[in-house]
Amino acid sequence: MADDEPRIISRRELLKGVAIAGSLAAAPAIGVAGAGDALAAGAQAPASTGAPRGDALESLTASESDTLEAMVARVIPSDANGPGAKEARAARYIDRALAGALSGARDQYRSGLAGLDAYARTTRGARFHELSAADQDAVLTEVERGSATGFSGSTQFFNLVRTHTIQGTFGDPYYGGNAGFVGWDLIGYPGIRTSVAPNDQTLLERGQLKPNRRSAYDSEMFNKATVRLNSSGETTHGD
Repeated sequence: MADDEPRIISRRELLKGVAIAGSLAAAPAIGVAGAGDALAAGAQAPASTGAPRGDALESLTASESDTLEAMVARVIPSDANGPGAKEARAARYIDRALAGALSGARDQYRSGLAGLDAYARTTRGARFHELSAADQDAVLTEVERGSATGFSGSTQFFNLVRTHTIQGTFGDPYYGGNAGFVGWDLIGYPGIRTSVAPNDQTLLERGQLKPNRRSAYDSEMFNKATVRLNSSGETTHGD
């Protein structure tokens, strides 16, 4: 691959990596990374991909939501094999988490989303969510590489959003993402089991165990203790 070609990790490799990190399915674990591959070159992104009507934002502004929705849709894109981060409502997960568990990252999102839009305007003549999918991928490749002129800290911001996009796509639906369990379906995760019979274990090993379509918090064995990031970026727990 030439140095000037976009470095896009394939969707297959992403899903393989997430499947290996099995604990991600139960809760939004922090620190998992990966990226999605591009849709067909020239495919057009929607003019506005913000929160659906009636789904009120909790942290982001409408403008920020447009940009973030478009970004997560390119990090884990939908394709012929199944849905991606947009369908999983990963941006909704991030919006909710920034008002709570990930509140320590709110300023990074504010400056990062503004920086992404500013760079898209300067180099492609439009806001990020208004660009074609191919241009969005090219912009994100430059942002990830740190070659987006004038966008300070672009690589760190890209990695932050990528991590949270994976959490929102494959984490427990309780947190606002993984809508319709599409993330778990993508990696063949059948859902939380508090007990597994021998026959269920056999079906699980064969990838034939029927999904139970349940959140971990549908069981009384799990509580809803919150997790937050402090000012140092460290994880703290509370009730």
